[in-house]
Parts: sequence; C-alpha cells; structure tokens
Amino acid sequence: MAAMKQISNCFTKLFRMVFFWLAWSVASSTAAEQSSQMAREKAFAGRWDLTIKDGNNNQLPSWLELKVDQGVWTANFVGRWGNARPLPTVVINGDQIHFVSPKEEEGSKTDLVFDGNLARMTLTGAAKGPDGVPWTWSGKRAPILKAPARFEPGEPISLFNGHDLAGWRFDNPAKASSWVVEGGCLVNKSAGSNIITDRKFQDFELRVEVNCPSNANSGIYLLGRYEVQVEDDSIQEPPSHHMGAIYGFLAPVPEPPRRPGVWQTFDITLVGRFVTVVQNGQTILSNQEIPGITGGAVDSDEELAGPIYFQGDHGGIAFRNIVLTPLKH
Repeated sequence: MAAMKQISNCFTKLFRMVFFWLAWSVASSTAAEQSSQMAREKAFAGRWDLTIKDGNNNQLPSWLELKVDQGVWTANFVGRWGNARPLPTVVINGDQIHFVSPKEEEGSKTDLVFDGNLARMTLTGAAKGPDGVPWTWSGKRAPILKAPARFEPGEPISLFNGHDLAGWRFDNPAKASSWVVEGGCLVNKSAGSNIITDRKFQDFELRVEVNCPSNANSGIYLLGRYEVQVEDDSIQEPPSHHMGAIYGFLAPVPEPPRRPGVWQTFDITLVGRFVTVVQNGQTILSNQEIPGITGGAVDSDEELAGPIYFQGDHGGIAFRNIVLTPLKH
C-alpha cells in the first residue's frame, strides 16, 4: 500500500513538472512571437521615399512618415501633388501595412487605398487609385542626409543667360509656350509646363530674383524635390504654404510682409536636407531639416543629385539673375 502511494506521488510530481514545463514553453513561445511581431512592426517607423506606378505605368514620387506611440500608429503622407498631411487610417500588423489617403486627385470620387508589406527594408504593395484603378507602389528608407561639418563655395554658375532657354527643358513640352524670355527675364506667362535645368546639383547656394504679381503662385524646387513656395494667393492657408516656406513642412519665421509685383531676392542654401532661406536680406529659415519631398517632385531619390525647377502650372511669375554656387565638402 505504501509502495502504491509512493508511486502515485511520483506520478503526481511528474505530471506537475510536465504541466508547468508545457505552460512555460507555451508562454515563452507566445512572448517570443509577440516580441518578434513588435520588432517587425517597429521596423515600419520612420520616413520612406515612395514611388507609385499608376495604371499607365507613370512613376508618381511620394513620401510617407510613420510614427508609433504606445501601439498607436500615425502617418503623414505626400501624394503626387500637394503637401504632407495626416492620414485618417493606418494599420500595421506584423509585416503588413494598410493606409488610406483621402481623395487627392481632382474630380476623384474615391479615396486612395494602399496595402503592402515590408521585407528586407523594402516596402512593396498594391493600391486602388482614383476611381479604383489598380496601382502598384514601393518604398525605401529615406536617407538621413547629414550636413557635412565643413564646405566651401565653388565657382558660381549662371543658370539663365537672359536671352533664351538654353540649359532648360520642360516636363510637358506641349505646353512649353507658357514660358518666354522678356527683357532679360524668364517669365511664366500662363499655366503650362514646369521648367527644369538640364544640369543636376547636390549641395549649393542659389540666388534668384522673383517678381510675383497679386494672386499668382509658383515654386522653386531644390533638387527637383523640395519646394520653396513663391505665391501671393495663399494668405488664407497655413503659414507653411506662404512665400518662402518649404511647402507644407517649414513655415517662414518671421514672415516678411507681402510685396506683390515687386522684385524680391531669395538666397537659398541647401546642404544635405538642411535648408536656409534668406528673403530680401532677412533670414526666414535657418538651417532647418526638410523632412521629405514636396508633391510634384521629379523623383523620390533623395540621395541623388537633382535639378532646379520652377513650377509653371499657375502662371504670371517672372525670374531673373539665377545663379547657383556649388558647395564643396
């Protein structure tokens, strides 16, 4: 009888050991799986340079910034046009992402819906474009682009000779007639094409004189990606949409008084992704970091050299004395 009781106690102890071992194994496995999933999800956080391909295989440069706070994700998104704006919906689960951009195409009746996954630090996915047209998209981690500790100016380059459009091209040649040369000035007469330098640059100082009439709008795109706003029609919009701002990201401080129809001077320094803007001798942006590209950028390859381009889809603005000085590291 005693022997049977001893055997029973042994089985009870063994059962408890096996039970606790199984429970520990399951808990450890679950914790490891949760930890792995959290690590995969956290890999989404940060800034991403996106390239969207529409139904006609056109490339649409875009940008996405993802942040997480106590498990809640938020996102800022730059579509093909316009400025960075918060998204109403972003869901990340494991290596999958889903986000929605409200109607951004003029005349569109539907939101843009994006679904994708993250693998080897690359985002890829599909989207429903305007009115449900299928798109594809991909994203790469945006480069940090730190400013060098020291640099010195190179030889100044005159980008506009005052006589003709040598050294410039158009993103829409069919509308090239919207730009003319008058009185030594480069003039955007009417809404039409954007005008882009043939040459590409990296870090530089850019001086340009601008005459912006009342209710006119344009922009100076640095590297073809970051827009210094030129306007006299956005007073009701946020300060980051006003004259001298990096459109949608950085507001001018202090904001100079408006001077429609008067020639004004911009001295712009871009090193890495840090910008300084001096308008009419007054610093309005001082070595501030540009988070990402502006809608309408020529591409989203932020690590590469790029052109200078002037926005030409509004009209009525003139430019002159356009001189770029490369900065050597």
